[in-house]
Amino acid sequence: MYLSQVLLHVLFEHAAGYALFAVKEVEEIGMLLPQVEESVLSIGKFNSMVSLAAFFPFKSAQAALENINAISEGVVHADLKLFLETNLALSGKKKPSLGVSDAKIGAALQEELNISIQTGGVVAEITRGIRLHFHSLVKGLTSLAASKAQLGLGHSYSRAKVKFNVNRADNMIIQSIALLDQLDKDINTFSMRVREWYGYHFPELIKIVSENSMYCRLAQLIGNRKELTEEKLESLEEVVMDSAKAQAILEASRSSMGMDISPIDLINIERFSNRVVSLAAYRQGLQEYLRSKMSQVAPNLAALIGEVVGARLISHAGSLTNLAKYPASTVQILGAEKALFRALKTRGNTPKYGLIFHSTFIGRAAAKNKGRISRYLANKCTIASRIDCFSELPTSVFGDKLREQVEERLSFYETGDVPRKNVDVMKEAVKEASDVAAELKRKLEKKEKKRLKREKKLKKLEANGEANSDAEAEAAEAENGAEESPAKKKKKRKSEAVEAVAEQPEGNGTEQADPPKKKKKRKSDADGVEVKMEEPEDNATEQEEFPKKKKKLKTEKVDGEPATETPEMPVSGKKKKKKAAE
Repeated sequence: MYLSQVLLHVLFEHAAGYALFAVKEVEEIGMLLPQVEESVLSIGKFNSMVSLAAFFPFKSAQAALENINAISEGVVHADLKLFLETNLALSGKKKPSLGVSDAKIGAALQEELNISIQTGGVVAEITRGIRLHFHSLVKGLTSLAASKAQLGLGHSYSRAKVKFNVNRADNMIIQSIALLDQLDKDINTFSMRVREWYGYHFPELIKIVSENSMYCRLAQLIGNRKELTEEKLESLEEVVMDSAKAQAILEASRSSMGMDISPIDLINIERFSNRVVSLAAYRQGLQEYLRSKMSQVAPNLAALIGEVVGARLISHAGSLTNLAKYPASTVQILGAEKALFRALKTRGNTPKYGLIFHSTFIGRAAAKNKGRISRYLANKCTIASRIDCFSELPTSVFGDKLREQVEERLSFYETGDVPRKNVDVMKEAVKEASDVAAELKRKLEKKEKKRLKREKKLKKLEANGEANSDAEAEAAEAENGAEESPAKKKKKRKSEAVEAVAEQPEGNGTEQADPPKKKKKRKSDADGVEVKMEEPEDNATEQEEFPKKKKKLKTEKVDGEPATETPEMPVSGKKKKKKAAE
């Protein structure tokens, strides 16, 4: 490869920003391509070939994501255009040549800026070297910072590309219908295995019962045919839902030509039958799940053509959005691609229907009208899928009306009755849909009001609970203060008595010379302190008249009025004796 002598610049898009590199000695590099490949690995040799001309860092992660999305779609972003116009001499006589790694963005740049674009060859090798040594070529950028920027942008780009919506998750429908098909195949295969295995012991049962899951349940119920008696007749009727069949099974077991079977073989057959029965039950649950999902994601398509066929169409198209983009002619033969290309190759008749053949309409139509009804049905399926994809409120009103139109078309082919016009049917559907939307809106508003009312009530209860907890805490503190230990009470009583003696005037000492007769009464005095704490001060006069009642005197001292009466100090045994001797 031989490049022209004009200056070559190479554009490199990094997670940190755009970089423009000037390539030195373009002519020699073009002639010595193998040497370029070798020198890419060495930073010293590569620096002599390439130098950084300009660098435009992204201002934020959002700006980086916008630029990378534009590049991936082949669109020239405003930042990239400004960067190239600023750093490339586009107005001179010798226009520079720009090397890019992606041909798609190269074509967009050539159309936007009218410059020469080069891809592949030497440009690819130089880009590989820039990618390898980028953090060394740009000053202030470390390898760690570059890797962090790449990781963050990679996560943001992947998240934006997935575009996963929980409310309209057609991915769940695609996986569910694929699993449903797989389960049908597996249950079929396993049921045939059970038939063959249990048929050695009871071969007549195969002719009486043809349904797979029912056969597995009967094999699990009967077990050894020799043990089947009249007592099990009711349980047989519950399984087969037919008394005549149950009686036929009982009679066949008595005159069966099957071989005897050992208990261990019978146990294995019963276990395997149990697994098949559980798979069949799971399949029923999965079908209900698919039905509920289709009513949420594509209610009109499900109402028109059925949940299973509609799910197959969505799965084959890849998503509901892709199905909505397809024309009616594509939807008609969707699923019959092999037959179509075979017909085109052999110049034979193209197929009239694909997956929509499994709907009930085509089966009910006459042979000459199958192609016509399939074309009409594909048209209605396209309308229904577009309504489901782009409507805000999911309703099945349009699907029901479209189904009525297909029914009318079928009767028109058979009897000649003229169907209603599409305009009239759609007017009715729009009116009903608006009524349904208003009803849904009213229900949502009612629900929201209930939710707000509930939240308000909960907040009020929480506030009352906090107030009650504070009151309980204060009450608990008060109780803890009141319920002091006897030792503390004794100390407190002694300290109060000492203070009272210290504050008592000298004249009052003669009034309280007699000691207390009973020591136990003092304990009751201490207990009565708290009882008499809140008595009014007027009781002081009454207590002066009765000095012998020491309990009230003690209470008065606690209430803070020690001027008139003071409690008696405790007297020891020695002092009592001394006093008696005197």
